[in-house]
Amino acid sequence: MRFVFLALAIWGTVHPMWYFISWFQAEGVSLSLMVNAWHANSASTGLVWDLTVAACALTVWILSDVLRNGKYWHLVAVVATFGIGVSCGLPLYLYFRSAPKA
Repeated sequence: MRFVFLALAIWGTVHPMWYFISWFQAEGVSLSLMVNAWHANSASTGLVWDLTVAACALTVWILSDVLRNGKYWHLVAVVATFGIGVSCGLPLYLYFRSAPKA
């Protein structure tokens, strides 16, 4: 399963970034325009909030786990979650957690 999680993290990075980069090339690098596009209609606004809540829940889980196990480098998954998306952050964290016990 470990390498399935890694493959999903890679896919969850490449696939969304393809669309983000395409959008930035077409519209210019403007976060405010992107945020406006995310809220273009009720369906996209609902998806934004769905992913925001999922990202927050994942972050709380990662933080509580890191405080318990002391593996602070796992916080990279929080950066990936908010920098790329839940599609990268969640499988990346599952990959980290599935490492063999030393």
